[in-house]
Amino acid sequence: MKRRVSIGLAVVLLLAVVGVIVWGNDSGPELKTVRGVIGSEKQAFFTDQRVVDAFARHGLKVEVDTAGSRQIATTVDLGKYTFAFPSSSPAAQKIQRDRKVTTVYTPFQSPMAIASFEPIIALLKANGVVHKGAGDYDVLDIAKYLDLAKAGTRWDQLPGNTAYPARKNVLVTTTDPRESNSAAMYLAIVSFVANGNTVVSTPDQEAKVLPAVAKLFLDQGYTQNSTEGPFEDYLSAGMGKTPLALIYESQFVDRVVRGDGSIRPDMRMIYTAPTVYSKHTLVPLSGDGDTVGQLLATDPELGKLAATFGFRTTNPQLFADVAAQAHAPADLVDAVEPPSFETLERLLDAVGKQY
Repeated sequence: MKRRVSIGLAVVLLLAVVGVIVWGNDSGPELKTVRGVIGSEKQAFFTDQRVVDAFARHGLKVEVDTAGSRQIATTVDLGKYTFAFPSSSPAAQKIQRDRKVTTVYTPFQSPMAIASFEPIIALLKANGVVHKGAGDYDVLDIAKYLDLAKAGTRWDQLPGNTAYPARKNVLVTTTDPRESNSAAMYLAIVSFVANGNTVVSTPDQEAKVLPAVAKLFLDQGYTQNSTEGPFEDYLSAGMGKTPLALIYESQFVDRVVRGDGSIRPDMRMIYTAPTVYSKHTLVPLSGDGDTVGQLLATDPELGKLAATFGFRTTNPQLFADVAAQAHAPADLVDAVEPPSFETLERLLDAVGKQY
């Protein structure tokens, strides 16, 4: 009897060992770890479990560090990464040139936009500063906005203003131009208009536009170093603190798609006229980095997931499927290119020195 029990116990233990071995073999091949440095606004995308799983199905474990696009292009040690993924094409072009990379990928992009409120939009419409764009969406007329800013116009000085009689200047809340890519994109927009609707490209033009564009930043006082900062203020503190917040379109669309109630009925997203697309451009620094770029640009599952985070992808229909919820237009006609990296850097440094 004892002998039979011992044999039976041995069989059970043997089956258990075999089961562990089989289970271990079924867990799949070990994933290859690849590391990249990215703009912070893409961190939520890369750390989302659905995105992690999608890369894993291609045998990759993608790990990311975050840094500002200017830092990625100038001070970050790229030697320890397989790809660099800044949020602007000028920064990517500098990296591509410095590292002698021939192929880059722009899997998604996001135009700059303004987060505001219905009473503010109505007030600015009444004063001719906001109007309908080429499509059925509202735009902030940058030329007229610059006139208000140059004159130091306060909200309580706008005719017919009963909705927001605040004793502070009419200014878009931005991030710190010394730190943030979104502020650099804003500088690209306002410098274009201040330069007679021409991309700034010479030292003389830089000197010409600097007083007007620097004032837009300096008159704000303290500014935060990430676009999440003013957007969170907009969501939580409301119209009193942040009547106009510069954001990436993707931030607003992402919140609408989440359906978490953070976008209230009186909240509106409008665009600047003109606007600039923040083009998230991946520069591969190795073969594995190139694989990540190819997957982001061509994999349908990753493209669909990027659209749910509010990014415009290489397949316009993916964004259109989610953008309708946020009343975001399928196409923006009035968009311009930013200056070269070197010109933008000189302008940003010149503004920074005035702080």
